[in-house]
Amino acid sequence: MKILAILYKGGNAATSEPRLLGTVENQLGIRKWLESQGHEYIVSDSKEGADSDFQKHLVDAEILITTPFHPGYLTADLIAKAKNLKLCVTAGVGSDHIDLNAAVKNNIQVLEVSGSNVVSVAEHVMMSILLLVRNFVPAHEMIERGDWMVSDIARNAFDLEGKVVGTIGAGRIGYRVLQRLIPFDCKELLYYDYAPLPEAAAKAVNARRVEDLKEFVSQCDVVTVNCPLHEGTLGLINTELLKHFKKGSWLVNTARGAICDKDAVAAALASGHLNGYAGDVWNVQPAPKDHVLRTAKNVLGGGNGMVPHYSGTTLDAQARYASGTKSIIENYLSGKAQEPQNIIVGLGKYETKAYGQR
Repeated sequence: MKILAILYKGGNAATSEPRLLGTVENQLGIRKWLESQGHEYIVSDSKEGADSDFQKHLVDAEILITTPFHPGYLTADLIAKAKNLKLCVTAGVGSDHIDLNAAVKNNIQVLEVSGSNVVSVAEHVMMSILLLVRNFVPAHEMIERGDWMVSDIARNAFDLEGKVVGTIGAGRIGYRVLQRLIPFDCKELLYYDYAPLPEAAAKAVNARRVEDLKEFVSQCDVVTVNCPLHEGTLGLINTELLKHFKKGSWLVNTARGAICDKDAVAAALASGHLNGYAGDVWNVQPAPKDHVLRTAKNVLGGGNGMVPHYSGTTLDAQARYASGTKSIIENYLSGKAQEPQNIIVGLGKYETKAYGQR
């Protein structure tokens, strides 16, 4: 059986750090195991265009492993050419780079390692909120330049205490963000989600649900995006919705880049309507060198907390999703039932509402 994995290149870092399991060099730690059973295991970072390893090997692969951090975009056209493909495994969480509707039509199962990144991403959200609210990045850049002007930083530095913070999406990650916000004594915690939290869960974090999105963002000093990307969330935060944000509010997106209109966000920063934007997700990955969100700034020349997509690929997270990937493949090869929470698309049908209310 041919198994194809599209992972990101780790370079010298992966050579010196074997715990970087999600890289081309370290191959999720499963090569010996797969080859000992007689399977062919192809691992590459080449994913763009007809001559890429991705497209060349996809045509006869039975299992495809991809990652949200260097996604191999599996379109309906490519699925039509992949006659042997039976299983897609996302090494991590987030399978929006796969045409899920096409997978349903072609009886291709799609699974991901549910929960493998939830703590990692929730911690990154908290870091991003704080670095924006406290105006950290311009302060650090000032020190690197050799300058020292406290007032230039303090004029746009605030406390998180007393602010209204809201999450779009209150699932595994969004809820953990709410939990981690409790010690900061925010004025109020809000959430926007198609499904209400169980009463006990909402009470535990003292979070109030707001059912109208425009009303939700208009109440928040900080908005954090923690929902999957699907037809209903693509371009969700656009020019029109940004008009309803509080002037001077902060926006954090560690979910998927395409949920936020990049040009609308950059314009809102430049106008002063948004005070900051941070996250690690981009509408195309790797992000082009001229991507507007690499250099977008607020009116004071700060407010940018963007980094490469790494929040869910800490060394701890990589250990979890590498182990989970092996478990999913092992279940497939042996005919064992998969863990229900990992199944996005079963045989010919969706098994979750995470990618829209199907």
